[in-house]
Amino acid sequence: MTIDRIVMIFAGTVILVSLVLSQLHSVHWLWLTAFAGFNLIQSAITGFCPPAILLKKLGFKPGSSFK
Repeated sequence: MTIDRIVMIFAGTVILVSLVLSQLHSVHWLWLTAFAGFNLIQSAITGFCPPAILLKKLGFKPGSSFK
C-alpha cells in the first residue's frame, strides 16, 4: 500500500470519526473535521504533508503524490 492511499484512508477515518462524535458527544468535534479538510487542501496546494513524511521515514512506498 502506498503512502498516498494510507494518507487518504487516515483522513477519511478522521473525518468519519469526528462526524460520529459530533452526533454522539458534542458538536465541537466538527472542528476536527474542518482541520482535516484544511490539511487536505493545504497538502494538495503545497505538497507538504506531515503524515506522509512520517510514513516515508517508516519505510512505506511513496505513491505519485507524496515523493
